[in-house]
Amino acid sequence: MLAHWRTNWVSLRTCIAEVLVDRADFALVTLFRFLPIITQILLWRAIFAVGTSAERDDIEGYGFRDMVAYYLLAMVARAFSSMPGLASGIARDVRDGQIKKYLTQPIDLLGYLFWHRIAHKLVYYVVATGPFVLVFWLCRDYFPGWPDAFTIAGFCVALVLAFLLGFLIEALIGQISFWFLEVSSLLFIYMMFNYFLSGHMIPLDLLPGAAGAIVQYLPFKYLAYTPAAIMLGRYTHPELVHELTLAGIWIVALFVTNRIAFARGVKRYGAFGG
Repeated sequence: MLAHWRTNWVSLRTCIAEVLVDRADFALVTLFRFLPIITQILLWRAIFAVGTSAERDDIEGYGFRDMVAYYLLAMVARAFSSMPGLASGIARDVRDGQIKKYLTQPIDLLGYLFWHRIAHKLVYYVVATGPFVLVFWLCRDYFPGWPDAFTIAGFCVALVLAFLLGFLIEALIGQISFWFLEVSSLLFIYMMFNYFLSGHMIPLDLLPGAAGAIVQYLPFKYLAYTPAAIMLGRYTHPELVHELTLAGIWIVALFVTNRIAFARGVKRYGAFGG
């Protein structure tokens, strides 16, 4: 057990060092990710016709300020759950034969990638904490106020669950490359559905009838919508616990599925050349 954790610690330190190699580029990309905030505020201002005679009070319980606050919180959740390059990286390693290093050395592929993503998020938030604090301070008037301690704790747990779900879903998509040589088209389709079904584009409350009901049973809502909805107080305490429990069940199911996919994929994997 001690040797296992020592290996994980070495993997984490190695991954942090890898991320910091291009720290200037990493910081620049991180800062540019905040630019869409201005676009979103202007977009929802136009939709609600703020400051005009046609100004709308709310849409499905969301006023203009609520919608901006929701988008900012969803952006925080997506910063935890997004896994850029994970699935495509797994597919590339399988296609190019680089995955052999995980099969011939005592390093677990999924374990290493997990610690690599933790390293990525740690560096990301070291760089992004300042901009996040500044943005939320500038937009403080859009928020109704701080919720109770239980809700804040639930929000923090939801962010951790969003990270785990995002990792497991993309890792599973990447492992499809054991059966199909090219997964880029599948990944593109997944990203489109993910952007919409996670609630990053619009709150899932705005989806009509059956579509809205179906989305509630999918794991995607935990990637952006649920953390934001929790912080905005749209769940009672029992509902909050229920949602986090369902997210935990999805994590267990996806973890088991990932392990089965990797075990079966390795059995049919064949590498050629040196």
